[in-house]
Amino acid sequence: MSAQALRIFSRFAAACGMAATLGGCLGYDGVINRGAVIDSRNTAQVKPGMTAPQVLSALGTPSTTSTVGGDAWYYVSQRIERKLAFMPQSIADQRVYAVYFDKSKKVQRVADYGLEDGKPVDFISRSTPTAGPEYHLLQGMLSKVRDIF
Repeated sequence: MSAQALRIFSRFAAACGMAATLGGCLGYDGVINRGAVIDSRNTAQVKPGMTAPQVLSALGTPSTTSTVGGDAWYYVSQRIERKLAFMPQSIADQRVYAVYFDKSKKVQRVADYGLEDGKPVDFISRSTPTAGPEYHLLQGMLSKVRDIF
C-alpha cells in the first residue's frame, strides 16, 4: 500500500470514527416530557357540573388523587430541557391541572397551576427537606453535658 493510499485510508477511518461518535446525538431534541401531557383542547372540555366518568374520558387517568380533605384529581406534568444529552437539565415548565369534585362526584371547579405557583419537584432525589437546623451527634452530646452543669 502506498503512502498516498494510507493517508486517504486513515482520513477516511477518522471521518467514519467521528461520524459514529456523533451519531448518538442525532434525533436528540433536548426536551424531556414527564408525567401527563395535557392538551388544551381536552382541558377546555372539562366544565363545572361534569361527572367523573366524563372527565376520565376527556383527560384520562389522573397522575394522583387527593386522599384528605375532599375529592380532587391531579394531572401533573413537567418539561425538562437541556442542550446536549450529557449537560445539566433545567425545568422549563411544570403544570398541575387540578379537577375538584363535590360530594356527588360532579366537577365543582378546575385549576391550572404552573411553575410560578409552587416549587419545582425533584423526581430523582427522593428526599424531603425539613425545616429547622440540622443537629449532629457531637452537638447533641455537648448540649446534654451543658444542661447537666
